[in-house]
Amino acid sequence: MINSRKKLELNEKSFLSPYASFSSESIGRIRKEKKCNLRTDYQRDRDRIIHSKSFRRLKDKTQVFLAPYGDHFRTRLTHVLEVSQISRTIARSLSLNEDLSEAIALGHDLGHTPFGHAGEQALDKVHKEGFRHYMQSLRVVELLEKNGKGLNLTFEVKDGISKHSKGKGPIINKKIKIQTLEGQVVRLSDIFAYFTHDLDDALRSSLIKKKDIPLKLLRFFGDKHSERISKVVSDTITSTVDRNYRSVQISKELEIHLVEMRDFLFEKVYYNDSIKVNFEKAKQILIDLYSFFLINKKALRDLYKFNSGDHSNDCCDFIAGMSDDFALEVHKSIFVPKKWSFVDFKF
Repeated sequence: MINSRKKLELNEKSFLSPYASFSSESIGRIRKEKKCNLRTDYQRDRDRIIHSKSFRRLKDKTQVFLAPYGDHFRTRLTHVLEVSQISRTIARSLSLNEDLSEAIALGHDLGHTPFGHAGEQALDKVHKEGFRHYMQSLRVVELLEKNGKGLNLTFEVKDGISKHSKGKGPIINKKIKIQTLEGQVVRLSDIFAYFTHDLDDALRSSLIKKKDIPLKLLRFFGDKHSERISKVVSDTITSTVDRNYRSVQISKELEIHLVEMRDFLFEKVYYNDSIKVNFEKAKQILIDLYSFFLINKKALRDLYKFNSGDHSNDCCDFIAGMSDDFALEVHKSIFVPKKWSFVDFKF
C-alpha cells in the first residue's frame, strides 16, 4: 500500500519554516498507536475532532446571541470554523504547520457550555472544582469522548487547546507558555474571530448601530467584516516575520486597538441589558440542573451513562456537554409541571 504519510512528512521538512512543528517530530500520544499510512498525526487529530460527538453539538450552542431569530447569527460551531479559517491563513503565510493549527482551532471549544460564557460562569459558581471551558475541552478529548477512552490526541494539539483562552487578560500574554507557534496562531485567531464576528452579529441584530462604534476604531479596522479580518491577519504575519519568528506577534498599534474594541464590545454588546437579562435566566437554568442532579444520582444515570467515579464531576460534564435546546428541555421536564387530564382516549 502506498504510504502517503511519509511523503507528507517529507514535504513538511522541505516546504515549511524551520520554526514550524513537524508532524514526524511530535512528542506523540499518551497511548502508542500504529501510524496511519495516509495521514500525518496532526491530520488524524483534526479528523478525530471533526467526527467527535462534542464537535457536532457545537452547532446548537450559543456564541453570543441566545436562541436568535435569523439564520445568519454565529453559533459555537461557526465560531470554531472561522477561527480555523483565520488560523490556516496565518499558518500558511508563515510556512507553519497548517494541519496542526486547524486541529487546535477545531478542538479549542469542545468543552464549552450551553449558553456561552453565561453557562461557564454558572458552572464555575456551583461546581466544587470551578469550571474553565478550555480545561473542559482538554477533559473532553482526554477522557469524555468515546466512553472514557478519549481521542488520544497528540501533545501539541492538546497543549494548544488547553492554552487558548484569553478573557479580558492581555492580548499577548507572556505568562501563557504555548509550546508551538501554531498554538499561538490559534490563540490570536480566536480573538480576531470573536471580535469581528461578534461585532458583525451585533450590527445585524441592531443591538448597536454603526454610529455607536468609535470612529477611531472604524478608521483603524475598516468599515467591513472582510477588511477587519484582513487587517489583523496581515498585521500578525508582518509582525511575526519582523521579529524573526521568536513568537507569533502583533504590532503594538493593533494590540492597543484590539483592547479598545474588546472594551467596547463588553460595554455595548456582552453587558447590554437586552442580552444580560436572558443570560441571567440561562445561568439559573444550569444552576438548577446542577443542584438537581447532584442530589438525584439515579436521574443523572438515566440520562448520562458515563461514570467517572466522581458524581459531582459527572454532573458538571453532563451539563457542560448539553446543547442550549437540550438544557432547556431537560430543565422544563424537571421543573415545569405537566398538565394532568382525567380523559384518556383509547381507540
